[in-house]
Amino acid sequence: MRRSVVATAALGAAVAFVSPVGAAQAAPVASGTSVASASSTASWAAGTRAYLVITAPGDTSAVQTAVTNNGGTVFAHYDAIGVIVAHSTSSAFAGTMRGVSGVQQVGATRTSDVPADAYNPVLPATPSQATTTLTESNRWDMTQIKADKAWAVTTGSPTVKVGVLDTGVDDLHQDIAPNFNAADSASCAYGKADTRTGAWRDVGEHGTHVAGTIAAAKNGKGVIGVAPSVKISSVRIAEPNTSMFFAENTVCGFMWAGDHGFKVTNNSYYTDPWMFNCPDNVDQAAIIEGVRRAQEYAENKGSLQVAAAGNSNYDLANKRTDTSSPNDSTPVTRTITNACIDIPTELPGVVTTAAMGNGNVKASYSNFGRSIIDIAAPGGDGASGVYSTLPGGKYGTMNGTSMASPHVAGVAALLASTNPGSTPADLRAKLATQATDTACPSDSRCTGTTANNAFFGEGQVDALKAVGGTPPPGAYFENAADVAIADNSTVESPLTVTGVSGNAPATLKVGVDIKHTYRGDLVVSLVAPDGTVYTLEDFPNNDGTDNVARTYTVNASSEVAAGTWKLRVSDVASQDIGKIDAWNLTF
Repeated sequence: MRRSVVATAALGAAVAFVSPVGAAQAAPVASGTSVASASSTASWAAGTRAYLVITAPGDTSAVQTAVTNNGGTVFAHYDAIGVIVAHSTSSAFAGTMRGVSGVQQVGATRTSDVPADAYNPVLPATPSQATTTLTESNRWDMTQIKADKAWAVTTGSPTVKVGVLDTGVDDLHQDIAPNFNAADSASCAYGKADTRTGAWRDVGEHGTHVAGTIAAAKNGKGVIGVAPSVKISSVRIAEPNTSMFFAENTVCGFMWAGDHGFKVTNNSYYTDPWMFNCPDNVDQAAIIEGVRRAQEYAENKGSLQVAAAGNSNYDLANKRTDTSSPNDSTPVTRTITNACIDIPTELPGVVTTAAMGNGNVKASYSNFGRSIIDIAAPGGDGASGVYSTLPGGKYGTMNGTSMASPHVAGVAALLASTNPGSTPADLRAKLATQATDTACPSDSRCTGTTANNAFFGEGQVDALKAVGGTPPPGAYFENAADVAIADNSTVESPLTVTGVSGNAPATLKVGVDIKHTYRGDLVVSLVAPDGTVYTLEDFPNNDGTDNVARTYTVNASSEVAAGTWKLRVSDVASQDIGKIDAWNLTF
């Protein structure tokens, strides 16, 4: 994980500990009941190692047979990208497989044995939950990127799914549960999906903290995420005991993201055990290719990957040495070049995120690099940490590019909410456009221009600009009372406006939050005090998407502002029902 300083707080009590900067960190052993994976057909043996076997995308059955015939077992296979995860206890396995017809590359993914847990994985513990008396308050990181102002425009759409590829997520946390998407969550530890209930839960704290920064609910408790109405899915790619993220886990995570419709994923880690993977090493070349193919698959399915740049204060555009790899056995000092890459953050298409402290400053630990860093966001530094959710209903602060990346993922989710047809390429371009240019400090390492430089890339994300530039001015009124919507019925929710003189503006903002399966049944309208009806949206009959979470602009300049306005919702079909959850007017 890319984390440095962590402070954990529960209802006012706090402890702090310091972790090595930039390395994958150990986590407590997860307790629980051991349950055999339904897809496990082989038994574990001491000396088992994992390999990526790369072949042509499509039918991999012939190469799978070769794996079995040459002393290996097929642990998982991803035919769409031609990647097989193989296990073997034979030291000759990789060399033998490289000579098999149709095999393009073979690489060991670790320098340590595959844990026995891979064959009989233990479910993470279900954390007991502490209730909180903490209420939502302004936080420097959200203010710095103007997320607090962006929420007046939109809090994001629940149709946007964000995948947290990390140590797992505590889905029971009071600030995460309202937005958690269990149906699209899983564990990808060891390289294949485990969909048992709770397999996605946190084996540390890191992933829960990241998830809260992205989408903690705006519910009056604890904290608010950058995009507090989007959906969060957990894909645990960290293994228990070590919290390491090996290549096969990352491949599984990206494939899952592509197949499950994640609009954005957050990746606050590097692929263990190599901080940098070098293409002139046969094992590392296979790791690069396997993870690259999986990331490309996810992107082609519509998913944008956002990743942390790393916490070693390292110039990624001027690589010379690596002293921390492999981190699953004995690290050695090795000479490297710029051809060696940190994955997934340096893969094509991935948004590489640097960290900033409290203010327009580079975080002391953040990696940097001209033409490597794409964008920057608050990651915390020193005493100014990023405050977010922790397992068990708790809250605490952490510092790191791990904390910067979810701010960018949250802004990307807001962009996807307000521009639902955007492709990953569109979102990358919009992230660059909305960023606030940040000039280099007096530091010779920061090369480039104010518009794009080695420390901040395109600049710091700005959530307010991302959702439309300026918050709607004027008085704000909301009705949060639920109104049930039955089949083939029309219902109204009233909102009384007082203290506003004259007519309504030509840019009256109507915020709508409707929970309803299959919104193609709905016609949504605003009714002015004099009875004039303004149709906000008549959804196409074939729109099978759930829910409506949008802000509409209405030219109501001919209407007297004061009086009782109504949100009218007509359900024009059978089978699907819902409710008006809340709505608001901003004059």
